Amino acid sequence: MNQEGTKEKLWQFSPIPNIEESNFNKILERFYNMRVSGLTRENTQNAMDGRLLGFDGPVILTIKTGSIKKVDIPGINEVINRIQCLEGRNSYTKETIQHMINKINQEEVRYISFEDFNTRGLTGAKNGQSGSVKDTWGIYAYNKGVHFEESDSSVETSRGGSHGVGKIASNAASDLHLMYFANCDENGDKHLGGTVQLIEHKYADQCYRSTGYFTDIAILDGNKSKFYPFENNFYNVFEKNTRGLKIIIPYLREEYDDENEIIKSICDSFFVSILEGKLEVVVNDEKITRDTILQYVKNTKYYDQDIEEAKKVFTPLYVDTYYHEKPQALKVSDGVNDYNFKLYFRYDEQIPKGRVAIVRTIGMKIEDFKVKGNVNKPFNAVLIGSADEDAYLKSLENESHTELSSDHIKDPVLQKRAKRFINNLSREVSKIIEDAIKKKNPTVV
Repeated sequence: MNQEGTKEKLWQFSPIPNIEESNFNKILERFYNMRVSGLTRENTQNAMDGRLLGFDGPVILTIKTGSIKKVDIPGINEVINRIQCLEGRNSYTKETIQHMINKINQEEVRYISFEDFNTRGLTGAKNGQSGSVKDTWGIYAYNKGVHFEESDSSVETSRGGSHGVGKIASNAASDLHLMYFANCDENGDKHLGGTVQLIEHKYADQCYRSTGYFTDIAILDGNKSKFYPFENNFYNVFEKNTRGLKIIIPYLREEYDDENEIIKSICDSFFVSILEGKLEVVVNDEKITRDTILQYVKNTKYYDQDIEEAKKVFTPLYVDTYYHEKPQALKVSDGVNDYNFKLYFRYDEQIPKGRVAIVRTIGMKIEDFKVKGNVNKPFNAVLIGSADEDAYLKSLENESHTELSSDHIKDPVLQKRAKRFINNLSREVSKIIEDAIKKKNPTVV
């Protein structure tokens, strides 16, 4: 049995000849700065990407927060031993390492878990580090900056993920940069994996890379090695007994441990998915569905209900707009191709700030889009396209799925088209705003 207390190593770090990089992965800080919204967005999006093909019901995501004893966390002493060997080379790494060390003596720690249902889970776990594009376990567990691509292009287009960096959002939510994932596949096979993000370090007179993998290892011919996952016989917090994936993050940062903020972040990013019955989310004892979402969006416990104060958070306005307004067609060009969207538009002079929720077909909001010259106009809108539009929006997303941008596009021709599209989007929505103003305030002849 692969349990804490055996001499068998549960965490694997790749040896290197020398320490060359002394910084933590910069993406950790980026997701840490996004706090709860970045964490819930990434893990909810991953759950929806894994939906059962041909299944018409909703993906169900259960988010739980709680406490767990340190001794029940698999391999935790190995992680702590590594942390105690870390050496900071600058003020930021020294501060981060000290923060980790300050947390390691807790006998009971907070955790958060994300467990999905009506999903496929990861495939090919028994094959371990296979390198096959069909084995999604190997891609998720052992490859950084990579996401599995669906063989069906229409399914791949609708997926939320594209950059492959979102997996690290879970590490960023842990004081020790530690996360686990439990998987149950279509055959009922259950495995547990995990990662920890440290810095390159020296341990027992050997230098190692920064990333540690919770995995077994096999020595092959020629002294080569290969990772294989552990069968999941660990403590019940780490169990996944139905098909799908479960993310477990121990040593949850205090600033993430806020049920109200978790609920708000789900409503903020996935209100369309929920209203369309594609997603249901249970946060501890709170269930957010198409039938209950208004109980949260219309509740002062979660959102300010004064429309005149909607200056930074627009979710109640978006839900009202999407729920009550009929969509109108909006064509936007990038100079080569035309893209056809549905625009749910509302004009109300009580609204202090005008924003457009840019939404992917998966039902995930990308950003609160600011229309040039109209950020203080009294309107609210939701923009959604079809498959072609979705594919193009996906290419324009930044890596944290929070903004349309051309900055990450390397091809100068494609970048120019992307800039033109974003400018034209502002221009076309501006026309609708101007028409609404004229109708509301007709010129007196």
